[in-house]
Amino acid sequence: MGRRGGSGEAAEEGEDGLDPQRLDKWLWCARFYKSRSQAAEAVAGGRVHLNGQRVKPAHAVKPGDLVGLSLGTRDVEVAVLGLLARRGPATEARTAYEETPDSLARGERQAEHRRLAALVPRPEGRPGKHDRRELRRLHRGDD
Repeated sequence: MGRRGGSGEAAEEGEDGLDPQRLDKWLWCARFYKSRSQAAEAVAGGRVHLNGQRVKPAHAVKPGDLVGLSLGTRDVEVAVLGLLARRGPATEARTAYEETPDSLARGERQAEHRRLAALVPRPEGRPGKHDRRELRRLHRGDD
């Protein structure tokens, strides 16, 4: 029973910035991942970097650290502003980090590329017999 009280106290200390927090727990509390095990998998798989270094899920994170994340098609870099004692609402989680200006600019460029890619005409379906022959001619360089 004493152990339970001790872990709660450590979480409160971490919120004040006195005690560092596990990286996987911070990622989960900051709502980058839906579960702590997903966060631990991402860190162990090399999709999360702390201060430019590949680390283990139990590595300590503290305010001032830079966390690099690969979230789907987007690479995000955030600065840790504070530690969270619990996984709360998203508005509370956003107070624990701030996305770096470089990361924001990179995200805007990627969004622009996706928007432009959507404007490129795409074929309606699979190519027919004549379309396949035309594609083969184009690939071979025949005129």
